[in-house]
Amino acid sequence: MGRAFEFRKARKLKRWSAMSKAFTRIGKDIVIAVKEGGPDPASNSKLRAVIQNAKSVNMPKDNIERAIKRASDKSLGDYKEVLYEGYAPHGIAILIETATDNNTRTVANIRSYFNKCDGSLGTSGSVEFMFDHTCNFRIPAEGIDPEELELEMIDFGAEEVFVDDDGILIYAPFESFGAIQKELENRGIEILSSGFERIPKVTKKLTEEEAADVEKLLEKIEEDDDVQNVYHTMQE
Repeated sequence: MGRAFEFRKARKLKRWSAMSKAFTRIGKDIVIAVKEGGPDPASNSKLRAVIQNAKSVNMPKDNIERAIKRASDKSLGDYKEVLYEGYAPHGIAILIETATDNNTRTVANIRSYFNKCDGSLGTSGSVEFMFDHTCNFRIPAEGIDPEELELEMIDFGAEEVFVDDDGILIYAPFESFGAIQKELENRGIEILSSGFERIPKVTKKLTEEEAADVEKLLEKIEEDDDVQNVYHTMQE
């Protein structure tokens, strides 16, 4: 098994724990997808992917339809995806993905979390290079040979395919998302969920006390409503 498998296993218990928080994040993803490609999932592949993710966390159909309708309202402000980078205590790099309609508010909040926890907010590009930007797809395992699928999907950019309790996971570079999504749809394979992750190239092991310092900062960041995902180089 490769780095994607180990990363997935370590993060599995740290997924969006509060359902309301998950719904809020997916709601923002819907707004961004609709603003970029329109409200029709048939012609908007990004919106199709977000709807799949909404279903995977049991978001009610009515909520999804309301979010799409709301996103189509031209008076609704745009959410922008902004990446923040910095260092937690003990040299741990942190990468923060946000979706915000007020960047001034968001950057002020993120900076305050770093300052309160003895970290430092960095400049663009200061830690991003320490992570591989990947895409992933989860499909049902029933009736599919993962080894055969991996051989077939390599042509579309897949780098790692493995089975876990959630089904078959396909990992590939960020740029391969569209090609893999299209191929799975062409084959009639149901996509249960999909998304993007940033996998650290190297991780650092900390003592229990040092890890607690980093977790304190991570918790503050993850509680922020503008934050979509947080990645770090601390070994879990």
